[in-house]
Amino acid sequence: MCMTADRAEISQLIQRWGMCRDQGRWDELSDTFTADGTIFVTWFSGSFKDFVTASRRMHAPQSPCVKHLIGVPVIQLQGDRALTETNVQILGRFAAGGINIDYTSHARFLDRLVRCEAGWHIQARTAIYEKDRFDPVTPGDDFARFMIETDFSGIPEPYRYLGYRLISAGRPLQDGIICDGSQDADALMMDARRWLTQP
Repeated sequence: MCMTADRAEISQLIQRWGMCRDQGRWDELSDTFTADGTIFVTWFSGSFKDFVTASRRMHAPQSPCVKHLIGVPVIQLQGDRALTETNVQILGRFAAGGINIDYTSHARFLDRLVRCEAGWHIQARTAIYEKDRFDPVTPGDDFARFMIETDFSGIPEPYRYLGYRLISAGRPLQDGIICDGSQDADALMMDARRWLTQP
């Protein structure tokens, strides 16, 4: 297969992950990763099989649903391995104190992919968090008061509001969440590049 076809297949795979995750297409979602695949995001770290199970358990089939806006991946190819970085926006809505609030989280996915007999699959995904925000669905004094009176300081800034949303929903944050520009992010990238060039 030529590199152009590989890049097209990988791009579609990463887009399919977001669509299947948001729409609750669990069998198709499972097929985006290898059988031993792993994923590390704010609320989950472990096998992708368990991630799908956990996602299915909390999925809301009706709006407003969480939405992943997936960008075009930057792809590095090396034989039957690939490394991709993909910008993503995570959009959601929740209620706090009677106020409907939208949140937007900017991050990127660092993926290690392998070519299997059935085509390309993601073997490992780690999210790297950059920034996020809250916006009121209906602006007003109640939202301004909520922002002033709520202490967000215990959550690192790159995922502060997404983190608050998860904690308020009873979903604890994982240890070692990767933030953009950190030493951990640099080390992760170096390790991924070494993996790509391994024989």
